[in-house]
Amino acid sequence: MTATATSTNSRNLLKTIPGLLISAFFLWYTFRGISFAQILALRLVHPAWLLGVFGFTAAGYTLRCVRWTRMMKPVGARFSTCARVLMTSLAANNILPLRIGDVMRIFTYAGDLGTSPSIILSTVILEKFLDIFVLVLMFVTTVGSIATPHLRLIANVSLAISTIGLLVLLVGARALQSPVQRLFARLPANPTLAKIEHWITLALDATGRLGISGSLLLLLQSAVIWACEGMIFVSAIHLVGVPVDRIGPWLAVSFANLSYLIPSSPGAIGPFELAVKTSLVNHGAVISQAAVFGLAIHAWMLISVTGAGGLIFLIHRIRIHNHKPLLAEIEDLPAEMP
Repeated sequence: MTATATSTNSRNLLKTIPGLLISAFFLWYTFRGISFAQILALRLVHPAWLLGVFGFTAAGYTLRCVRWTRMMKPVGARFSTCARVLMTSLAANNILPLRIGDVMRIFTYAGDLGTSPSIILSTVILEKFLDIFVLVLMFVTTVGSIATPHLRLIANVSLAISTIGLLVLLVGARALQSPVQRLFARLPANPTLAKIEHWITLALDATGRLGISGSLLLLLQSAVIWACEGMIFVSAIHLVGVPVDRIGPWLAVSFANLSYLIPSSPGAIGPFELAVKTSLVNHGAVISQAAVFGLAIHAWMLISVTGAGGLIFLIHRIRIHNHKPLLAEIEDLPAEMP
């Protein structure tokens, strides 16, 4: 290992420490006052709802693969390849720091997908934008009494910005590329502004290649994907018998997934549990039950996605006879997104 690689690994390790501390704080805050006996009290009250948990998990992540295949359609990538790469990247994001899974999707698998890292990055940006829009919309419509005036204002402003941005992106992606470039050309030379311009240009390019009808289909698919995610929560709540109204699961799924925006450990451990607990308590659940449910549903999401993605990754490596250690592959990745 070179001195440069060692220095980079040391810096990356230091970057992960604050996230681990943040996760530890959120976990302490979520489970303070809750005994170990209360955690062990979780029971499967209605086992038939396991079918819902398994079924909607499979449906939701299959649709994510279908959606990304649609984004990659202009470069001719196949569903099987897109599904393998996406599930592998999601699994890596859950266990490795600094969103390594997304970096792997962009750089490591560009050759498998038959395109350039920049094209893949454009689809990742569009994917994140669609997900955040749907989640913010879901959060604003379900937040109700949980929101303070300041939180509601932030949520409404975020929704307004997301809506305007999405409409502009869907309707005028191609026409906007030249004006955006001229706008940034007038601004002072700055590495951060240059990177922002690059990302915006990539998102516009990805949307423009799909056209309005293709982009609207992606938006519809995103709504269905998050409906499936919500039904995982609904099924799990019925499974363990948490007393909560009909709004609670939908607020929990939006709030919990938006908590991934908070810097923390891989998988948003800590912020996720607190978001679920807060959501369900404000819709009728007992504090201890809500906290334990948050831990259980998060464990299921992490184990199912990481397990499926990891298995797909290992099968592919065996099939192509790849014996290079995973850590060695990660060391070859760029330190940050382009």
